[in-house]
This record gives sequence, structure tokens and C-alpha cells, in this order.
Amino acid sequence: MGATGLSADRTEYRTRLAEQPDAQIDKWAAEMLRDVSVRRGVLRVIEGFRTAAKLSEREFERVFSSGGGPPASIGRDSQGRLMVPAVALWALVPGIRAEVPDGRARLIEYLVASFDELVYV
Repeated sequence: MGATGLSADRTEYRTRLAEQPDAQIDKWAAEMLRDVSVRRGVLRVIEGFRTAAKLSEREFERVFSSGGGPPASIGRDSQGRLMVPAVALWALVPGIRAEVPDGRARLIEYLVASFDELVYV
């Protein structure tokens, strides 16, 4: 095990994540969403998740709502960037699974893309 606890590098991390059950992937993804929002802000989480999961803004909104996030809470900040409440970021995990057939792979991609955050969490 490396400095991140689960692996020494992204390649090994991806391999180890692939070996985990769905419930563990979901738990780690929800925790990462929460922890990064605390450290770096919700906008950073939205940007990172959308990029890793390859979601347009419209798809992100659908994933958020499908996972139990309140649709009425989706909005924009003063600069026009997509925004959702930090306390509802967890909804992205069940939402991605509900909306796309490869939800597990996209959650793993988000976790791998967030690999460098693990040293701070």
C-alpha cells in the first residue's frame, strides 16, 4: 500500500477499485464528493464529477435528480456555473447508476480522477 492507503499509483488504484463490490465503490464515491466539497468547494466537485463521468450539464441535472437530489435546488451561481447544494451531492451516486448502464465504471473513473485528493482526506 502506498501513501494513499489503497495503492501507490493511479493504475494500481484503478485495479484495486475494480475488485471492490458496488456498495464499497458507492460509499467511497459519496465520501469523496463530500470531502472534496468541504476542501475545495461544490463547484470543483461538480466540474470534476462531470468531467470524469462524461456528463453534459443537462445529463448531470438528470443524474442528480434521479438519485434523489431535489430538482428545484439545481441552479446557477453569479457567474452562471451549474450549482447544487453540498448536502445533496450524495445523490450523484445512485443517480449515475440509475441513468447510465456503465454507472459503476463512471464512479470508478471519478475516484481515479480524484486520486490526488486521497492524501488530504
